[in-house]
Amino acid sequence: MKASRIAAAGAVSGLAVLALSAPAFAHVSVQPEGAAAKGGYAVVDFKVPNERDNASTTKLEVNFPTDHPLASVMPQPVPGWKAEVTKAKPAKPLESHGKQITEVVTKVTWTADGKGVEPGYFQKFPVSIGALPEDADQLVFKAIQTYSNKEVVRWIEVPQEGQEEPDTPAPVLKLSAAEDDAHGASGSDAKADAHGASGSDAKADDTEAAAQDTAADTSASDSGSGDGSDTTARVLGIVGIVVGAAGVAYGVLAGRRRNSGTAA
Repeated sequence: MKASRIAAAGAVSGLAVLALSAPAFAHVSVQPEGAAAKGGYAVVDFKVPNERDNASTTKLEVNFPTDHPLASVMPQPVPGWKAEVTKAKPAKPLESHGKQITEVVTKVTWTADGKGVEPGYFQKFPVSIGALPEDADQLVFKAIQTYSNKEVVRWIEVPQEGQEEPDTPAPVLKLSAAEDDAHGASGSDAKADAHGASGSDAKADDTEAAAQDTAADTSASDSGSGDGSDTTARVLGIVGIVVGAAGVAYGVLAGRRRNSGTAA
């Protein structure tokens, strides 16, 4: 009985170790390089891990959202891969920088020229996209991964909030809040801010600038004096420590000599 219990316990422990050591389930995902703010532009990376031990990833197809079409999509060249961009007419009128957009990118396909993504490796496929929609919190990119053994994995299931992640989730790009204009002005106001005030305001600004320069020079001078004082104080402190240590050593030696004389 004891032997069987020990064997059963060992089997359970072995299964637990295997479960803990097994690699986490990986899938095709998308992440921005920096921020992906609403209304702005971003560079995003489609990360493709190889989940097979006996085949390489040789093809990746990424479908771009049609409910929020992007006017600009430019893939970055990836060594060992050929990128093909598919375009189509947008379902609704689209403008960018005041110009009418007649075509939008609906899909980007990467095909390996060589071995592709081999077992145990992953590959990133960077793409510049924009302008990002202002009325959405995320963008869904359905992807299809093809292996060298002709196996196809479709990453097209849209994750739902509050539910478990599906087996083959589609890559989802989370959008951050729109970035405000650093100057906070536009049109004639922006020009006025760029050139500064004029007339009496300009003179006042010059006077204030001169006063600030003088204050900065005085502060720099004071800072230099302070640095000198600090250095002197540190030197004196070190000298004091050395002298104190020498005094203690002398006292110890003198005490030993007195003790030696008494003993004699």
